[in-house]
Amino acid sequence: MTYSLISLRVEDSIATLTLNRPEKRNAISDAMRTELIDALEHVAADRGIRALVLTGAGKGFCAGGDIAGMERRMNAPTGEIAFNGWHRQQLVHHAQALLHTMPKPTIAAVNGAASGLGADTALACDFIVASEWASFSWSYIHRGIVPDGGGMYFLPRRVGLPMAKALIFSGRKVDVDEAASLGIVDRRASAETLVAEAQAWAAELSRGSATALALSKTILNQAFELPAAQVFAQGSQAQGICYTSSEHREAVMAFLDKAAGGSRGQA
Repeated sequence: MTYSLISLRVEDSIATLTLNRPEKRNAISDAMRTELIDALEHVAADRGIRALVLTGAGKGFCAGGDIAGMERRMNAPTGEIAFNGWHRQQLVHHAQALLHTMPKPTIAAVNGAASGLGADTALACDFIVASEWASFSWSYIHRGIVPDGGGMYFLPRRVGLPMAKALIFSGRKVDVDEAASLGIVDRRASAETLVAEAQAWAAELSRGSATALALSKTILNQAFELPAAQVFAQGSQAQGICYTSSEHREAVMAFLDKAAGGSRGQA
């Protein structure tokens, strides 16, 4: 697929996906979402890609949903609004789920304002690195709607339930200092080095076994919902898979060879 509203490049096994509608502060239109889904499916399936960095072109990370799309939705025949909205929601949730369940580390490099769906999209990543120009707002309330990009799931897990309610009920903007203190932002970087630092961290996080990383992430994503017994059970199953992986065999053999060499050197 040829992309015009996003860009995707891979360097040293790290994919960098850039939302590319700077004139609209990277608001996500239906056409952009189609490209985004295609790119995320490609990154997830390509075993040569070990991690993903998501950022925005220009001054903003993502202004949320496209207002023009909202206008078209309201102007549709009354009998079609509900189904059209439901269909759109399926695509929104598919895109967010692709980010959340990506079987490799994901980092949002937030270079400017992340509003509404943009803020949810950052939260759908495993980690958030933000520049001094970053801000976050769950501004859905100002449009008379609820967070539909996962914010009601992700945000309480970052900041706790009362603070998540306060941010969603008010829709107020959170600057990067407050976002860092609340735990929304994991690391900070200057605007000039933001993407490079996110890429370096992605490379660091993805050095280990791709099999173990994917299985660990799958279980950790469910850890707050599952009882301990199920986490242990899923961990046992995952470990069984890891025991048969080439990464495990190579790591153990390398350790044994090194240990044997050390013993010979001492003898």
